[in-house]
Amino acid sequence: MNNLGLPFDGSRAPMHNPSSTCLRYSLGLFAVTLSPTAWAEAEQGDKSQEASPKSEVLYSEPAAPFAFADFSWVPGNYGAIEKPLTFGPFVGELRVDVAYHYSYNHPKDDTISGSTEVFRHGEFQLTQLGIGGDFYWKGVQARLMTQFGLYSQTTPRNDASPARGQWNLANAFRYISEAWGGYHIDVLNGINIQAGIFLSYVGLWSYYQFDNWTYQPSYVSSNTPWFFEGVRIQLFTSDKLKIEPWLINGWQAYGRFNDALGLGLQILWRPTGWLSVLGNQYFGADTLGVPDRRRIHTDDSVMVKYYDNRSAIVSKAAASLTLDAGCEYGGGAAGQYVSCGDQYFLGFMAYNRLWFLEDHFAFTFGGGAIINPGRYLVLLPPINGATAISGTPYFTENPGDQFKAWDMQLTFDYMPQPFVTFRFEFNHRYANVPYWSGRGGITPPGGNQGDPGSLVPGFSPDLVKNENRLTAALLVKL
Repeated sequence: MNNLGLPFDGSRAPMHNPSSTCLRYSLGLFAVTLSPTAWAEAEQGDKSQEASPKSEVLYSEPAAPFAFADFSWVPGNYGAIEKPLTFGPFVGELRVDVAYHYSYNHPKDDTISGSTEVFRHGEFQLTQLGIGGDFYWKGVQARLMTQFGLYSQTTPRNDASPARGQWNLANAFRYISEAWGGYHIDVLNGINIQAGIFLSYVGLWSYYQFDNWTYQPSYVSSNTPWFFEGVRIQLFTSDKLKIEPWLINGWQAYGRFNDALGLGLQILWRPTGWLSVLGNQYFGADTLGVPDRRRIHTDDSVMVKYYDNRSAIVSKAAASLTLDAGCEYGGGAAGQYVSCGDQYFLGFMAYNRLWFLEDHFAFTFGGGAIINPGRYLVLLPPINGATAISGTPYFTENPGDQFKAWDMQLTFDYMPQPFVTFRFEFNHRYANVPYWSGRGGITPPGGNQGDPGSLVPGFSPDLVKNENRLTAALLVKL
């Protein structure tokens, strides 16, 4: 089914962009399907008999958005056409992400910092085991995806909103990456009303590495929201345009940071099969305990497929460019006012990808950079167990704190089947202040001590300005 939450026939070109929310094959966003063949036959019963004029029609299939072309080349879209875990109105999904990362800094505690995808050095680790799928029945939609493995620990620790109030929101949602329900209205090219936890696609890349061109994305993707919790309305005005407003708890937040909800808008436009334009806009109050502080952010991407010849050695080529800008302004602690000139975010990332030999091999190169005075979108290193709630005096995130960084990725993929990717990647990352885990690590001798992130007498974390890293990963999606 497509991300409209509508069934569509298998003769259509595959489409996989979750942010497009356009197809049953799209990745993580939403929807579920009926098999047009099996369920039509079940409804008809014995073909030797005529259907009763009172037979209930379980579904009707409107035009699917973006179905006029194959957009599986777009970052975040990759996946197989075939869905082996389809059972009636349920399309199952199984994801496995196992990776080995090797940091040339050789941190003695095996802890890698500064990433939302990479966490341990010199070990094989399960980043995610995802089990779930999509449901669709008479216009009713639902999606569930789990996140067992490192994601169940690393993603919740980046959200400070559970510190406000009771019921331990981080634990409540720790093992869920997507969980939402919705309803499809067959108006225009389709309208979906959906509520729950859904992926954002701010920063273009998917939350799931299988779907992407690289394992480690640059900062404008890695440091921006992977999910939202709230309500969204997807308006497909034609087969080439989606308009999606959001009303959400906050910036990748299980709860509110203050007394206000966040507002957002995504617009996806695909006028031709070789061009995709995506824009995400956000407004909220996301500094914990500072209700008068406001955050605005714009995230905009252009993707172009500039070559396509499946019979040639180079079978396909595409490029992407993402530009981000934002700031925080308003009141602060002890009456300190922050302006957009003091605390802002500027960044970009650009990638080029070449596919070879009928798309069984691919090579991606690119990278990006950010400037973020105030460090409000810089990922906090987990020094002595520090979280977004605790903070740490070893790496402050206060107005005036400077942070500039850039990185590059070289990625090689082997895809013998559309259900599996063997990925090999080299990363170089640089920051203008000590930030990455060095040889001495970021864990006190004997393990974490005292409150998370607190000072430990005689201990100083080993932070450095450079990191070079190798990754080998096995990625599966069924």
